[in-house]
Amino acid sequence: MRVALLATASFGALAGVAFADGEVNIYSYRQPELIQPLLDEFTKETGIATNVLFLDKGLVERISAEGTNSPADVILTVDIGRLIEAKDGGVTQPVQNDIINKDIPAQYRDPAGDWFGLTTRGRVVYASKERVPETAITYEELSDPKWKNRICIRDGQHSYNIGLFASMIAHHGAEYTEKWLTGLKNNLVRKPDGNDRSQAKSIMSGECDIALGNTYYVGLMLTNDKDPEEKEWAAAIKVLFPNAADRGTHVNISGMALAKNAPNKDNAIKLMEFLSSGKAQEIYSEQVFEYPVLPGAKVSEVVASFGPIKPDPLPLVDIAANRKLASELVDKVGFNDGPTQ
Repeated sequence: MRVALLATASFGALAGVAFADGEVNIYSYRQPELIQPLLDEFTKETGIATNVLFLDKGLVERISAEGTNSPADVILTVDIGRLIEAKDGGVTQPVQNDIINKDIPAQYRDPAGDWFGLTTRGRVVYASKERVPETAITYEELSDPKWKNRICIRDGQHSYNIGLFASMIAHHGAEYTEKWLTGLKNNLVRKPDGNDRSQAKSIMSGECDIALGNTYYVGLMLTNDKDPEEKEWAAAIKVLFPNAADRGTHVNISGMALAKNAPNKDNAIKLMEFLSSGKAQEIYSEQVFEYPVLPGAKVSEVVASFGPIKPDPLPLVDIAANRKLASELVDKVGFNDGPTQ
């Protein structure tokens, strides 16, 4: 059975197969090569062929523009913000399905059924193996002056950081989080810059001792045969799971949603049921170095090597509700201007 990977497909390319029997159309923010093993297994089990349109931006706008004639059946994306964006943009429809709800814990799905998490990634601390003896840490203590001139971080407005800052608001309120952000800002060694991988590089070079980053980047670096230098960056750091002794580590998700005008709705539901299964989550997590949301599902050996994660149980919808305020606080404290003390 074929899997069509339409990385630069036009609307017409998918429209031609939109109503074909035995097919399902996927609009994805995830790279096709990361999800192909999943789709191969789905086709093997069901005989339903899959067509993938990859977009690196503008997915909601595209589906909206296509309107009732959109070929999109299933939306695959990363980050709770993008899932909320899809729902608020009116391009999803609710799914009430016993199989999916059984496999995906309530904290990782929309109460109305408009989106569902599949895997999680922790927003953790990368720490120098040489210069940081600590084996435990909390998000709260990142504002402690003991870390002054020792922290690196990417843009404070990046969705990964906004998610974490929103979780701080959910736990502590806006006033506390504003003071915390100011303290964190003044502990930075430089202005926020780069991506999560480059923070590991900065730790290896000695520019900083700790940084915030996502767990899956460590897996990607450790296994990067195309750029062996990244293996050296990863080898220089250890992963600390913040708040492991109390509420747990902030996590974000990759997820799925049923498109509003799905022309192949029955096949789309079958795909969503498959993606929620333990087997599919294990395949997916192996590919992207993330954690399955299904309790008891196996993580990859690479991810297991980081140590156990205790996810913050706060529902992601509660965190997402604070994202706008988190963004406003980043600007209010001048976070991206870097340290001022």
